[in-house]
Amino acid sequence: MYDELTEQDIKKMEEEIEYRKLVVRKNALEAVKEARAHGDLSENFEYHAAKKDKNQNESRIRYLEKMIRTAKIISTDSADDEVGMNNTVTVYFEDDDEEETYKIVTTIRGNSLKNLISNESPLGKALLGHKIGDRCEVKVNDNYSYFVEIRKIENTVDDGTDKLRSF
Repeated sequence: MYDELTEQDIKKMEEEIEYRKLVVRKNALEAVKEARAHGDLSENFEYHAAKKDKNQNESRIRYLEKMIRTAKIISTDSADDEVGMNNTVTVYFEDDDEEETYKIVTTIRGNSLKNLISNESPLGKALLGHKIGDRCEVKVNDNYSYFVEIRKIENTVDDGTDKLRSF
């Protein structure tokens, strides 16, 4: 399985890896070294906390490197009048008689609490490539689906404010 990422996602991950290797790793190693100097390691909370921070940083680096290695690069290009990557879309949920606005992002940036939905999510897949006024079927699974209508498309771009997911 691979994640679909944009060139901007890859660049942002590479920048984070570099920062973590050059800055965070150095600080974490210093914190471990300093805490170790305080004596008995079995009862040294600072040492255990410093080791935990160091290990979390190394895990994050490995995670990002794996994401880059296994990623499929996708294009962010789309016609001005159709839903594409990084576009903000207002949709009307027929069943609920409500409108919601979402930004279509890659899986590494998805955050449903901030209305950032992945291009791999059922709603994201259903919306991509459609135009204002289109009625789209959102297939949740083989037994359930619902319809939404696209009301508005804003051609927003990746301005770097959408954070990468932690893990």
